[in-house]
Amino acid sequence: MSKCLITGSGGFIGSHLARYLLQKGLTVYGMVHRNSTRLEGLSGDFHISMCDILDKSGLVSILEDVKPDYVFHLAGQTFIPFSWQAPEQTFQVNVLGTLNLLEAIRNTNISPVIEVTGSSAEYGYTAANAAPLKETSELRPSSPYGVSKTAEDQLAYLYAQNYGLRLVRIRPFYVLGPGKTSYAPYDFARGIAEIESGRRDSIRAGNLEAVRDPVDVQDAVRAIWLLAEKGRAGDVYNICSGRGTSIKEILDKLIALSRAPVKVETDPKLLRSTDESVLVGDCTKLSELGWKPRIMLDKTLEDILEYTRLSIK
Repeated sequence: MSKCLITGSGGFIGSHLARYLLQKGLTVYGMVHRNSTRLEGLSGDFHISMCDILDKSGLVSILEDVKPDYVFHLAGQTFIPFSWQAPEQTFQVNVLGTLNLLEAIRNTNISPVIEVTGSSAEYGYTAANAAPLKETSELRPSSPYGVSKTAEDQLAYLYAQNYGLRLVRIRPFYVLGPGKTSYAPYDFARGIAEIESGRRDSIRAGNLEAVRDPVDVQDAVRAIWLLAEKGRAGDVYNICSGRGTSIKEILDKLIALSRAPVKVETDPKLLRSTDESVLVGDCTKLSELGWKPRIMLDKTLEDILEYTRLSIK
């Protein structure tokens, strides 16, 4: 039975990926730095390894012990606003952490398929008429986080080309689902849940005109596994739906699901001068491998709101 190692398995996508792989009957090793709460209750052949991605000897030890057939590299600092506050930490975790992992794999007697997770933030400043963005589109990141993911992406490409690693790069777009807390839809859903329960009387919002490319996390993890099986070594793939949705549309859909009237107020503190206006991807390369999104945005938002209602009780 194939063995899978997921770095950052305690994160939002990592925990969903662990569940998906276990449901397929695979053996899963989840590498966690601090918090493993999202991994509680997993059934199947699942093992947790505590290790910091910056711990070189710890990485080598885990790789030598597990000898994984697949490595899914999801560990990282993923919160864009925090990258402005702590750019050095963001680069250490995202770039040096990736370097540590690739070096550890290169110097260990294993030859796994490796998936390195970039981000749509690599595309950064793009004109509205440039959408949908292809994998060959210019990379112009607009935040320290975006720059760090671009560097991570290019580092992975370098190692694939020079050391022959069986490495696939992915660029997920706006991955949504229950349990992700560091993004606007969750803030909206929490605000609605708290309005319904009488804990507040309004929602605060930033830029509602930004357009994103939402993908349900369940569709995203299907794509991640498909690319591990069928992705071309050294190549890069967008994980997206190809459909643009404004943040206002997302908010309006959530408000339509509310059980109470919702008042929305603009909060200047939530406005970012460098916020990308449009990030919509082209998923042709991924679709050619047999993938297409199955879960509609309305269902995803229903799931997020219901999860949030339960979490604040």
